[in-house]
Amino acid sequence: MSVQFIKYNAVIFCEHAMSARCETIGKYVLPVFRSQVAKELVSTYHLTQVEAAKKLKTTQAAISQYLNQKRAIKSTQEFDEILPRIQEAAKETAKRLANSETTWDEVTFDFCKLCVTFYSTEESVTGDNYSI
Repeated sequence: MSVQFIKYNAVIFCEHAMSARCETIGKYVLPVFRSQVAKELVSTYHLTQVEAAKKLKTTQAAISQYLNQKRAIKSTQEFDEILPRIQEAAKETAKRLANSETTWDEVTFDFCKLCVTFYSTEESVTGDNYSI
């Protein structure tokens, strides 16, 4: 499956219609990804919570909740199969953010590309295609 993305003023548009999977990914997987990135920025790259928050375009309080497992932790058990890919992408993203090689807006685009791999894996295993 070839998916085309269009970047316009830091907003990413996918050529495919919004699907129920996009909503699920946004609600459950994206917070896990953000949590993993926040943890990497603080523990590996020694950014303060405030600095990490600026990189992730969120608040220091959100970073604190990620670090103290108050946000996103419930979701990780539900996504055990894809968690290694999320963690790998989060490590690479944190490295690029810490080194100012990318911005959070660009990371959002990269996450959309990662998300498509979740779709193709699910469709090949289950035959399900939830596009609306």
